Amino acid sequence: MNKTISVVVAALIIAGGGYYFTTAPDTGASQGPAPTEGEPIVTVTLPEALSTRAELGARAFDAVCADCHGDNAAGRMGYGPPLVHKIYEPSHHGDMAFQLAVQNGVRAHHWQFGNMPAQDGLTQADVGNIVAYVRELQRTNGIN
Repeated sequence: MNKTISVVVAALIIAGGGYYFTTAPDTGASQGPAPTEGEPIVTVTLPEALSTRAELGARAFDAVCADCHGDNAAGRMGYGPPLVHKIYEPSHHGDMAFQLAVQNGVRAHHWQFGNMPAQDGLTQADVGNIVAYVRELQRTNGIN
């Protein structure tokens, strides 16, 4: 009997996790028809204003990250995921995860865009500013 309950509980946990990662996020970002190669994956609402740190981060993001992660971190179909997405909320991918991703690269695990290579030419301060920018975009789009 206890073994049956354990199996049922494990199945429910697995099903719940699958549901969490496969349903469209309620981020405030619209989910329309599937984008084509190179198009944004989500629509991002921009904040009315950015902090000074986030403005610096936006410039660094545009120079280094936007080719794959898209304008305003909306992702680019066929290139890289949106960072304005519930997967990258602070409770799941903390600020240090961004630092480590830039420094070491990342094996593909949430998305099927392939591995992210380490990024040269960014200091920890640069990445901190990029994180400030991404977090302000996320908050504006309901991701806290």
